[in-house]
Parts: sequence; C-alpha cells; structure tokens
Amino acid sequence: MQKLNLVAMSYDRDKVLNALQLTGATEIKHHCEADNTAPLECGCDDLRAYLSQTESALDFICAEVENYNKENKIKSDSLKDGFTVSYSDFLSAKDLKGQIDGLVEKVSALQTERKTLIAEKAKLLRTLQTAEIYRGLKTPFAEFGDTRNVKIKLGTIPNNEKENFFATVENAELCCKEEFYENEEITALVFAYHKSFDGEGLLGGFGFVSCPFNNKSGRENYAELKSRAEETETRLSAIAEEILSFEKYIKPFKIYCDYVGFEVEKLNAAEKMRKTAKTFLLEAYVPNEAETLVKEALEGVTSAVYYEFSEPDEDEIPPTLYKNNEVVKNFETITNMYSPVNSREFDPNTVMAFFYSLFLGFIMGDIGYGLLMLLGGGFIYMKNRGSDSGLKRLSGVFAIGGIFAIVWGLLFNSLFGLPVFASSVIPDAQKDMWSFMGIQVPAVLVISLEIGVVHLMVGYICRAIQCMRRGRFWDGILDGLVWTVFSVGVGLAIAGLIDEAEMPLLAYIGGGTAGVMLVLAMLTAGRKEKLLGKFTKGFGAAYGIINYASDILSYARLYGLMLSGAVIAQIVSSYSVQFIQSGNVALIILAVILMVVGHAFNLAIGLLGAYIHDARLQYVEFYGRFYEGEGELFAPLGSQHKFIRLDKSAVAMHGLNIK
Repeated sequence: MQKLNLVAMSYDRDKVLNALQLTGATEIKHHCEADNTAPLECGCDDLRAYLSQTESALDFICAEVENYNKENKIKSDSLKDGFTVSYSDFLSAKDLKGQIDGLVEKVSALQTERKTLIAEKAKLLRTLQTAEIYRGLKTPFAEFGDTRNVKIKLGTIPNNEKENFFATVENAELCCKEEFYENEEITALVFAYHKSFDGEGLLGGFGFVSCPFNNKSGRENYAELKSRAEETETRLSAIAEEILSFEKYIKPFKIYCDYVGFEVEKLNAAEKMRKTAKTFLLEAYVPNEAETLVKEALEGVTSAVYYEFSEPDEDEIPPTLYKNNEVVKNFETITNMYSPVNSREFDPNTVMAFFYSLFLGFIMGDIGYGLLMLLGGGFIYMKNRGSDSGLKRLSGVFAIGGIFAIVWGLLFNSLFGLPVFASSVIPDAQKDMWSFMGIQVPAVLVISLEIGVVHLMVGYICRAIQCMRRGRFWDGILDGLVWTVFSVGVGLAIAGLIDEAEMPLLAYIGGGTAGVMLVLAMLTAGRKEKLLGKFTKGFGAAYGIINYASDILSYARLYGLMLSGAVIAQIVSSYSVQFIQSGNVALIILAVILMVVGHAFNLAIGLLGAYIHDARLQYVEFYGRFYEGEGELFAPLGSQHKFIRLDKSAVAMHGLNIK
C-alpha cells in the first residue's frame, strides 16, 4: 500500500475526486496538519437530509410495487439492486435532479392525500355502519322533532336491555315506542313521551343512543354516505395506480440516489483535507498495483496538480486490501467477524480456509449431507455470482465444506447415516474404541485431538512466518518453529501411546522431542528480559503447557458434534428403511416424510453448530498463536453504493483486482 500526497487547485477538487472514484483504488485519509493550511470544512447536513428525503420517496414507490407484484404474482426486475451502471451514466445522473425532485414532490403529495383519504374512509365506514340502521326510514330525520307537548327520540338500545325496556314502557303511562330495525346487537326504535314524563331518564338507564343524523331521510343519507365512500375508494385506487406508474422511474431513481450519496461522500472526504487560499491538499492510500492507474486518472483531468507516492510511515497502519482467489474470498468474512487482518501482518485466510473446510466437513461427515451442502450452497452462490453479498460468501463456505464432508463421509462410510461399503477407512465413531495408556477412549475422539495438534502446529508456523517477514529471524525460530517441533512431538507421542498402533517407539521419540523443545523454550523465553524476568518468562513457558493441553482438548468438540449428527442421521434413516420394508402404504408415506423432515432438521442444526464451533476453533486456538488483527478494510472513494454496481471496466483494463 502506497501513500498519495496531492496538491491541486480548489476549483479542480470535484474533477479530481471524480477521477479518483473511477479508479476504485483511493481511500482518502485525514491530512496531517501543515503550515499555512487550514481544515477544509464542507458541511453536508443539508445534502444528507435531501438524500434521506429522496430515498424515502424511492422506498415508498418500491414498497408499493413490491406489494402489488406479490399480490398479483408478477415477476419484475425493476426492484433488483446491484445492476451495473457505466461511469458516464453515473456522473450524468446529476441531470436527473429536476425530474427526480418533481417525482419526490408528487410522491409526497400522494402520500399525504392517501393518508387523509384512508382516515376519511375509515370514518365513513364507521358512519355507514350507523347509517345502515336507519337506511329503511323514508321520513326525513328532521320530522322526528318535538311538538308542543310531545318529545320524540330516535335511536338504539342494546338487545340485552331490550326486554326490560319494553316491559317498562308497557307498564308506564304517557309514552310509547315503535321499533323499525334489529340486528344481533341493537334494536332501533322511535320513542315518544309526554313532556311531563321523564323520558330521558328512562332512556339513559337502558343505554339508549340517539340517532346522530338530523337531515334527509335514512335512505338518502345512506346513499350519500355510500357514494362518498365509493368516491374515496375510487380516488385511493387512482392514487395506487399513479404510484405504480412510477415503476419505470425506479432504476433512474436508484442511480440518482447513489450519485447524491457519492456527493455526500465527497463532502465527507473533503473534511479530511486541508486548504490554502487557492489549493487543496489531500492524502490517501493507494494499492501498489494501482499507482499507474491513479497517475493516469489525475493527469487526465487537470495539469494543475502535484502528487507523489511514498511508503507509509512505520507508525502508520494502512487499510487492509485482501488479495485472495475466489475460493478464499468466501472465508474472508469469517475472519472479518473476528477482526480484519491488519495490513502489516501475515494474511492467514488461505490457511484458515483449508482448516475451516476440513473441520466443517469432519463435523458433517456424511456423503449425503455433503452433496446437499455442495448443491445447495453452489446453487445460491451461482445465483448471486454478480454480487459480493454475505449470503453469497456464506453459501460458498458451505459448498466448499460440502466437498470435504463428502470426503469424510467416504472415510466414515456414511450416506445419510447408513453404511455404503462393507467396511470404513476410519473407525466407527459410535462403537470403535482405542486403548490410550490403558484407558478405553473413542477412536475418532483421538483422531480429532490429533487434528487439533496439527492445527496448533500450523498456527506456530504462521507465527514464525509473521516474525521473519518483519526481520525478526530469531523470534520466528524460538517463538514459532520451536513450538512447531514441540507440537510434532506431542502428535507423535499421542500416536505412540495408542496400543492398537503398536508403535510404542513413537511415544519415546515424540515425548523426547517435546521435552527438548520445552526446555529450549523455557531457556529462551526470557531472552529479552533482565535476570528476574528471564526466570519468570521461563516459568511462564512451562506453565503454558497447561493451556496447550486445554487447547488440544477443545478439539474434542469436533468429535462431539460429528457424533451427535451421525446418531440422529442413523436413527432417522434406519426407522425410515424399516417403514419402507414393511410394505404398508401409510408407513411408506411416513418414511418419506421422516427422511425429508428428519434429515433437513439434522442438516440445519448440524450446519449451525459446525459454523459456530468451527469459527471458535479458528478464533481462539488457531489465531491465538499469532494473529494481531484490528485492521480496517480498504474502502476506496465511491465504493459504497447502495443500489447500483459501478462499471469498473477502466480498472479492469489495468489488470487490477480491487473490491
């Protein structure tokens, strides 16, 4: 990674930043303080608010179109993100401002109107329910008014009060009633009483609700409300159709939003720069292989620019740019979940990818499950091959792990828990036992521990490489290779202590090798310390054997997870086979259901456990030997697009592989 220092005219700043964006190879950093310069302040709050408003309108249109497509089972590509846009089309998106602003204004107005109409519709529907009660009345409501001596009330009472109310009216004088409507809940009636009679008190005691209408007839009132509700519904439908008609603008809308997002990013980047009266100063990180590309981009936009490339200072940690092949790229996300590699250390992703796949395959350990992982993961990977999504990378991990699961399944002689061959290469995980120092232990448990020793040994090799790359040769030998040989000795000793191996000499060779390496490690652990420090460091190296042993035992989880999955697979398959052999149609159908559901559940649970525990072995046992991390991924200017993929053909012409 190179550091770019640049000085250009202030009026060329936008052109320079656009050119750097096209390269996809420049990450702007905070410029150090310099004499006669000041921070370049470019507030972007207003532009960020504008972008938020624009994206809200876009989201509203997309949500409406998506809901309509789901309801009508319509397939459309307009909603898909990640479509490729040429660089010229991307920059010309600024010309869409007037059109997009007008569209945003329309969408905002339609949103407001629809919200009002929805509230009005709800109110009309509630009113219509009440109007339905009086729909049969042909007499205008105004005629149900009081006379000089008689008061008239039009309304409803609950049906649970009806019987008592009618009995009270029958027994009372100077009042009468006439019912004209009834449903399951209420009864509508006209109640008349002499003004000397306490009619209101009587009605209030029985939950009487007065008619809310006071004009026209019940029939006319209902028809008018019904018409208004239909008009409201018609307008809502028209609004929905108008919003759906905006579907053709979704792609230009997305291009414009990402363009505005880039403008916001440029303003944020400007805040990292410095300025003089007429120039601006910029510092950035550029990958070594992109140096020529950046030079050509800068010289292609202005001649009034000075720049130079230099090595970052020793105390600087440049951003991390992985340079792995397509297979290993799938595993970078696993490392990044722990902590990205810092650019000054050894990138362990290739080594980690092998062991992660090896352990994943060991845990699943079945030909059938491996095939499902390979086919399912491969299908999802190919379906998303144009993107760099987390789903694509995860599916790639499972597909590669599926290959290893098939290999382990062949060794374990297991196809959905059932044997395929007459015998297996590896001992049976459930039955076969080995005598280890006179103690009967599962054979596959010992194999998983031996795999753990190899994993730790490779971790120490990585430590040695790390040290030697930094010129610390003796640290690489004494802190890396010594413990590597120690691990070899431990592995040989474990093999020699297995009675069935019939190689007791290995126990002596391995034990002697491990002992010599341990003494050497104790004597050299405090080589950089003073007298007391040498003793404590040496004692610490000896005490570290306890941690080493516990780390090896951690690999027993490989055996435990593999065994649980194998037992479930065997139970599901054996019962299914018995049901099929019975010849009973119902049991055969049950067998098919059991096979599909049982193995799907076992595969899902197995993958979840394998993914988590496999990662734990990499993070703690493996990375604990050498890994530093705390890096920051390389994020070039203009690389953070939300909806589109910018065509990087200009970058590709220079043979670069920049994410």
